[in-house]
Order: sequence, then C-alpha cells, then structure tokens
Amino acid sequence: MSVVDSLIGKESNGKLCFGNYELPEKKKLSDYEYEGDLYKVKTFEQITKLEKNGLFVYESVPGTAVHDFSMKAEGVSFIVEGPEDAQITIGLEEETEYEVYVDNVLLSSMKTNLSGKLAIGLELDKGKSLEVNIKKVER
Repeated sequence: MSVVDSLIGKESNGKLCFGNYELPEKKKLSDYEYEGDLYKVKTFEQITKLEKNGLFVYESVPGTAVHDFSMKAEGVSFIVEGPEDAQITIGLEEETEYEVYVDNVLLSSMKTNLSGKLAIGLELDKGKSLEVNIKKVER
C-alpha cells in the first residue's frame, strides 16, 4: 500500500482510495464524483478527512492513506496505512451497534453516538497496513 498521490481516486477494483499522510501542508480536493456522489478530501500529515455530499464519512488523526474503501448499509470496510498510531472516526447510523474487526479479528462491539460517529484507535506502523471491517449488528 502507499499514499494516494492524487488525494482521492478509484482503484482498479472499483473501490475508493484517499489520503496522503506524507504531505507537510494541508491539501484538499472537492467535487470528486464517485458512484453518483460528490466527495471532498482534506489530507496531510496531521489529519485525513473525507466527506460525501457534504456529510462526514471518515477522519483520522494523524493523517492516513486509505485503500479499498467501501461503505454500504451493513457497514464499512477499508485498508488503512499510517506512519504512527491513529484515532479513526467513521460516520455511520446513529445509536446503532457495530462489530469492529481488524485483520479479521474482532476488536470490539460498539454503539454509535447520537451523531452516528464511531471512534477506534489503531496501532499503525509506516509501511504496514491494517484491514478494518465494521459490521452492523442485526438484532
């Protein structure tokens, strides 16, 4: 895996990629069209943030690079890489329970808050990526 030089793009498998944690200064790109929606990304070494149609989707502190990003009704999945440990916040359904898997291991079961945000801490090392799957718990 590597940073996304164009800030945001579509991978060969059709999924979204975004983020460049190597940039010393903040860069942003707006109105990137993907599957009929407009995305906006802001990224640099301190933060990576993604919005879809003006709504919060993803944020990491410090910045990260994200590949194979897929968001569906049942949850979200992606591969993330960064130079150091990161706090990642995902925008999901409000007050809903999700199971968080990292490299196919159940990390925890969490409930989103009133704004639908779910935050996880990941231990990242430069050059090593983690696969994250966040699955909605059906009751």
